[in-house]
Amino acid sequence: MSHQVPQVTFKTRVRDESVEGDNPFRWQDVTTDDIFAGKKVVVFALPGAFTPTCSNTHLPGYEQHYQAFRDAGIDDIYCLSVNDAFTMFQWGIHQGVKNVKLLPDGSGDFSRLMGMLVRKDNLGFGLRSWRYSMLVENGEIKKVFSEAGKQDNCPTDPFEVSDAETMLAHIKST
Repeated sequence: MSHQVPQVTFKTRVRDESVEGDNPFRWQDVTTDDIFAGKKVVVFALPGAFTPTCSNTHLPGYEQHYQAFRDAGIDDIYCLSVNDAFTMFQWGIHQGVKNVKLLPDGSGDFSRLMGMLVRKDNLGFGLRSWRYSMLVENGEIKKVFSEAGKQDNCPTDPFEVSDAETMLAHIKST
């Protein structure tokens, strides 16, 4: 059974070409309607920027397969993490991301409303998103691939079904 994505506003930072100097960025509010309305979108969520699985496999997989997703009719791909806009921006630069859009869920509001906010105090992270991916069409969640074992302070970091290849295979089969 499908349902709508939660309605939240993300606090993002964007380059403002009209601003000169050392800080050509400004805050921009982005709503879930801005992201999903009238579009076919893939979102994958992960525990944190600069963390091993997220940096070595999860984000690079979606970046690598970006064109295949576009060819399959996907309008945008977003990587969501409970990190602030500054961290997500720097992580994108560090990773050399050109296509996947990084989405900061700084307060964890979207993750909480998705039922995907978990405690990772055992790692010193605090509240973070569980690892999952989802296909969304015009704001309606069509498919979710959530990693097994979702629990607070999970001692492992499962990464079996939220990868780019699994989502791409699902999209191509529908």
